Amino acid sequence: MQPTRKLHRDFGPSYGEQPAPYGIPITVVASTHPKVSVRFDISPESDHVLYPLGSDTRVEGGQWVSGDRHTIIVDRDTCRLYETWATRKSGNPVTWRAGSGAAWDLKSNALRRRTWTSADAAGLPILPGLLRYDEVAAHAIDHATRFTTEPTDRRFLWPARHQAGDSLNAAYPPMGARFRLKASYVISPSLRPDTRAVLQAMKRFGLVLADNGSPWYFQGTSDTRWPEGLLDELKRVPAAQFEAGGLRDER
Repeated sequence: MQPTRKLHRDFGPSYGEQPAPYGIPITVVASTHPKVSVRFDISPESDHVLYPLGSDTRVEGGQWVSGDRHTIIVDRDTCRLYETWATRKSGNPVTWRAGSGAAWDLKSNALRRRTWTSADAAGLPILPGLLRYDEVAAHAIDHATRFTTEPTDRRFLWPARHQAGDSLNAAYPPMGARFRLKASYVISPSLRPDTRAVLQAMKRFGLVLADNGSPWYFQGTSDTRWPEGLLDELKRVPAAQFEAGGLRDER
C-alpha cells in the first residue's frame, strides 16, 4: 500500500497528454438511444444485454485512444447504468468489443453474482464511487470514493464481488477494502471549502479499493471544470493518515 505516499487525484487536466481531461466520463442518454451488442473478452462474467454505445459515447481518455477506455452510460428514462472496460469498435458494419461489461438497475441495491467482475476488478459499479464536479462544488458528497493500488490480495470484501490479486497475502489489501481518513486528522480551515468537503467525505465514507493500479490514486469524472486549487490541495494528504475499517472477508 506504500503508506509513505500521498493521495493522488486521478482526474483533472491532461495538459495535452490525451485529447480528453483525466478521469472517467459519464454519458447520459434517453431510452430511445440505439443499442448494440458487445463481444466481451471476459464473456462468462459479463452481462450480455444491448448497450447504448455510439459515436456520442464519451470514452475514458478519448475516442479511441489506448488505455483502460472505460465507458459509463446512464439511461435517464429507465434509470439503467451500463459500464464497459477496454471498449473498442472496428469494421463496417461496426463491431463493438470490450474487456468486460455490466448493466445495473439504479433503483436497486442488488450486487453482482459472487466472483463476477464488472467493468471494475472488484465487480462493483464505477459510477457511484466517482467524485463528480457538481457534488464537490455543492459540498455535498454522500458516498465513498473508489481508489486503486497494487499489489492486492486474492480475496475480496463485501460489497466487492471479485478479486484480482496475484497471491493470497494478508499484507496486501483485498478488493472492497475500505480506508477512512482518521478522525484525528485535522482538516485545516485554511483549505478551500471544496477541498474540506472532499476530506470530510473521506473521513465519513472513506475510500473503497476497486481496481489494481497506481497506489492511492482516487478517481473522479472527466470534467474541464475541476479547479487547479482543489486538485493541488488534494495531493497533500499523506496515505498514512488513512486507516482500514469495516472489513469482512468474502473470499
